[in-house]
Amino acid sequence: MTREEKSQVIEDLTAQLAENPNIYLTDISGLNAGTTSDLRRACFKANIKLAVVKNTLLAKAMEASDKEFGELPTVLKGNTSVMYSETGNAPAKVIKTFRKKSEKPLLKGAFIEEAIYIGDDQLDTLVDIKSREELIGDIITLLQSPAKNVVSALQSSGGKLAGIIKTLSEKEG
Repeated sequence: MTREEKSQVIEDLTAQLAENPNIYLTDISGLNAGTTSDLRRACFKANIKLAVVKNTLLAKAMEASDKEFGELPTVLKGNTSVMYSETGNAPAKVIKTFRKKSEKPLLKGAFIEEAIYIGDDQLDTLVDIKSREELIGDIITLLQSPAKNVVSALQSSGGKLAGIIKTLSEKEG
């Protein structure tokens, strides 16, 4: 690989790191062609981009990036694959599901919207992270609950002004 080709790869990796809020570093070495193909298919279905990278080039891309990767470059040993995803827990779910049939991929580390996780023991923690959409759904549910209670109480009062006033005064107390 020429110096220009390496520079181009580093530039491309730096752009990928900048574009993706969630980055998983994994080890998929030792998977046979069929199992690797199954993993790529599972990633595609979950809207995850999977790429095998050279550690030295990824480390240089991390240095060139605007993001603070903390201790994450220390896991760049052996074979490394990168999973890019818009959803923070999607790669963790794919890995966990895939590991029911295979001992890999192993999680080396992850960068989830500025938080850093190191080691395969963090997989369950990452699976439990809620996506932005899930959090918004939880908040909306929490906000709707009191409004629904007031509406149902008002409807049960028969719609008469005295009943509505009584219901509202009970809610204040």
